[in-house]
Amino acid sequence: MTPMEGALLAAIIVLALLVAGTLALGVRLMRRLSAPTAPTGLPLSVIVDDPEAVAERERQRQTLTELQNSVADAQAALENERRSVASARAEATAVRAENAAAKAEVTTARAEAQRVLDGAHAEADTVLQRAHRQAEEDAEQVRATARRTGEREIAMLTSTAKEQAAEAERRLQRLDERERLHTAEAERLAERERQHVEEAERLAERDRRIAAAQAELARWEQALQAKEQELAQAQEQRRKELERVAGLTADAAKHELVESIEVQAKREAALLVRDIENDARATGEQRARHIVVDAIQRVASEQTAESVVSVLHLPSDEMKGRIIGREGRNIRAFETVTGVNLIIDDTPEAVLLSCFDPVRREVGRLTLEKLVLDGRIHPHRIEEVYDVARFEVERMCQRAAEDALVEVGITDIHPELVTLLGRLRYRTSYGQNVLKHLVETAHIAGIMASELKLDPDLIKRSAFLHDIGKALTHEVEGSHALIGADVARRFGESDEVVHAIEAHHNEVQPQTIEAVLTQASDACSGGRPGARRESLEAYVKRLERIEEIAGAKSGVDKVFAMQAGREIRVMVRPEEVDEIGAAVLARDVAKQIEEELTYPGQIRITVVRESRTTEIAR
Repeated sequence: MTPMEGALLAAIIVLALLVAGTLALGVRLMRRLSAPTAPTGLPLSVIVDDPEAVAERERQRQTLTELQNSVADAQAALENERRSVASARAEATAVRAENAAAKAEVTTARAEAQRVLDGAHAEADTVLQRAHRQAEEDAEQVRATARRTGEREIAMLTSTAKEQAAEAERRLQRLDERERLHTAEAERLAERERQHVEEAERLAERDRRIAAAQAELARWEQALQAKEQELAQAQEQRRKELERVAGLTADAAKHELVESIEVQAKREAALLVRDIENDARATGEQRARHIVVDAIQRVASEQTAESVVSVLHLPSDEMKGRIIGREGRNIRAFETVTGVNLIIDDTPEAVLLSCFDPVRREVGRLTLEKLVLDGRIHPHRIEEVYDVARFEVERMCQRAAEDALVEVGITDIHPELVTLLGRLRYRTSYGQNVLKHLVETAHIAGIMASELKLDPDLIKRSAFLHDIGKALTHEVEGSHALIGADVARRFGESDEVVHAIEAHHNEVQPQTIEAVLTQASDACSGGRPGARRESLEAYVKRLERIEEIAGAKSGVDKVFAMQAGREIRVMVRPEEVDEIGAAVLARDVAKQIEEELTYPGQIRITVVRESRTTEIAR
């Protein structure tokens, strides 16, 4: 019995006892009501009219009624408990049924587990049998693999044995060949010994002939001495005869001899002077090279970076529309006033200004920059800003000229020349800024003059003013050298400076050391690597010519020009060119390039001779 069933049974027993007690009490009351007596033991008929008896009977009737109600309630409660007991029994029955079902499921699960276990045993037996068969098959495969491996190893051992036997055979052949070589070497040694014996015999014969020749020479010397004595006597007789015939004394003859010796000495002296001059010229050229190299090394200048186009960055692309204006009115007014072409394309936040006059282009750039910063862009405003920008550019040119004069160290110069020098701030020659070129040339010329113990101030002045004519080439016809000389002469420069200016491009032959040093410093500044731009066509032609020079040599396979033509890689065929030939080829190519081409800096020639041997290991 479960605890719940016990509790229900106890509750039922308690209710049954309560109901039984209530029934017994009700029966007892009913008996008392059916035979009532007076409190004194008298019959009921005697005390019918007694009020207390009536009240007592009424209380008993009420009590009986309450007992009846309690009995009814107890019966109802008992009925409820019975129903509860019935439902509890039904639930207990359901629980027992569930327990029975659970026991049945457990039994079924045990049966299923037993069945699964039996199946697992059977499957394990099957797998074990299959594993036995697989193990036998694997063992058979292993035995077959081992058999094949053994056969391969036997074949390899057999081939190795054959190779070793062949190697032993080759060694025996090499030993035989070495024995033959030793035999041949012994024969050559015997032949050489025989030759040495013959050579000794020939030397002995030569000694005998030399001894005979010496004896003959001694006889000839005696005969020669006799003839010399006879010749001396004949010369004395001839001298006397000549003196008699010519009527000259020995002193007069000596005088004529001295004159002839003097002529010969003068000729030899002229030859010596010529040799000394050639030596001095060679030494002077070497000294000049050292001076030029020292001057170039001591001057550190910029690379060329000038252009004919200026770029102006804008705060936003909206500004392009304001620059163009309504129907292009602003851009037409800007180009008309400044003389600069304004290019507005798809470049974000930037416009281009194009003009071949650098001063005018700078004025236009400054004008447009001020207009963009101001924000007010219209034709009248463009004219106002252009006047302000032109004044600022002129002031910047003046300041640039003064700074250049201070850097060079020139103070006393005419103001008009300063103005012309300022114009060169925006002038370029082959991409090189002319004002910077003048400063660089002056520094180089001053260093050369100091090395040669000359006046550096005069030579620096000549070099600094040598391109002053480029500031007026678009206004005056003629060469800038002659124009610059006329300008310098008109503004009070000395004759040495004027001559150096007019002679620096050989329109006039240089006659002074100042002119020569001006030419040299100008060439050094303009010809150094990176000073001036080189045209693409000339650059390509130089590279093609370099490759042609190297490719025309015998044994060359390929030629590569690298690092913008500063290095040449020459690939040669190793079977045609050996190590010494590669060195000779590099020297020949370098010498031919030096003789035929003009280029900045230096060109490295690298000859590559590569030999490759490839074998495959199987």
